Amino acid sequence: MRPVLHGDVSAAARALLHAPAGTRRSLCRRMLSEAEMADAHVRATGRLHPLFGNGSLMSAARKRVLADEPGFDDPGYCRCFEIVLSALIDRQISRARN
Repeated sequence: MRPVLHGDVSAAARALLHAPAGTRRSLCRRMLSEAEMADAHVRATGRLHPLFGNGSLMSAARKRVLADEPGFDDPGYCRCFEIVLSALIDRQISRARN
């Protein structure tokens, strides 16, 4: 997956905010996997992945409907942002162990 920037986290959180609450963690993991698959595809072929784009988390998130971006005074958005950050931390910890 390409380096993750603030816009990537925001786009992913907006995709999660649009999804039912019970599906958000699994959707987040799916978007991370899609970004990783797309990045591997781009590196191997020099072309965008036909479904998931350029290998960024933002590109994977934008394949879904995104909620309008609220401010951090919205508790639901904050929870979604936290889900994305937690998944990224878990991903880094998992990679460090392997």
